[in-house]
Amino acid sequence: MKDPATALGIGLAFGFIVVANVMEGGNPASLIAPPAMTLVLGGTLMATLAGCTMADVKAAMQGVVRAFTGGQATPAGDIVPQVVSLAEKARREGLLALEDMVKDMDDEFLVKGVTLAVDGTDPDEVRDILEGEVMAKKKSDKQAAKFWGDAGAYAPTIGIIGTVMGLVHVLENLAEPEKLGHMIAAAFLATLWGVMSANVIFLPISNRLKRLSELECVRMELVIEGVAAIQAGSNPRVIAQKLTSLLPAAQQPLDEAA
Repeated sequence: MKDPATALGIGLAFGFIVVANVMEGGNPASLIAPPAMTLVLGGTLMATLAGCTMADVKAAMQGVVRAFTGGQATPAGDIVPQVVSLAEKARREGLLALEDMVKDMDDEFLVKGVTLAVDGTDPDEVRDILEGEVMAKKKSDKQAAKFWGDAGAYAPTIGIIGTVMGLVHVLENLAEPEKLGHMIAAAFLATLWGVMSANVIFLPISNRLKRLSELECVRMELVIEGVAAIQAGSNPRVIAQKLTSLLPAAQQPLDEAA
């Protein structure tokens, strides 16, 4: 499902900045400074790139799309009734009966786990395989989030570099005092964009990716416990209670009601 929190948050943050600028009597157009924006945004991304691999950059760019448009493919709580349904069928008809059920399921991780169980894979091996996939996902997600977190750390410093460059230019033109006010203002716009891009764009994207990873890993961990319980032949009601107890407290009443 889609979650517009990042787009909404960043968009409104810029909106409040513009409103505050207008309330102070400023002109929003004066905040648009192509030289400062080019230096800060371009310089920050290139500095971040210098500490990564091209594969990391590709993952980070995909992460941006995911941050703005993504969400959990299946909320963690929705896994519980699916697993319970599988457990009930397995208890009545055996594990092999689950082969037809998984064909209609969209959750690839759940399908993989159940398929391994149906194929007769040892429960410990099933857990190892699925937990390995979770660990690999965490590492991949961590690197994408780190890229934007690093960008958030570099941006203010790159902005200061731009301001210093602008002030050097100011000092070169002291003989023309009528131009100094505009030039000084332009110089400080680099610092503004450095701090603003870090705290309104880069760091929120990093935190969003971390949060999405946490939510998705919770779902995957529920699948692991569910598949293990199905293989063990546990009572479906016990499975439901066990999986529900692993959910965040805010989700538990909804899941129990379901």
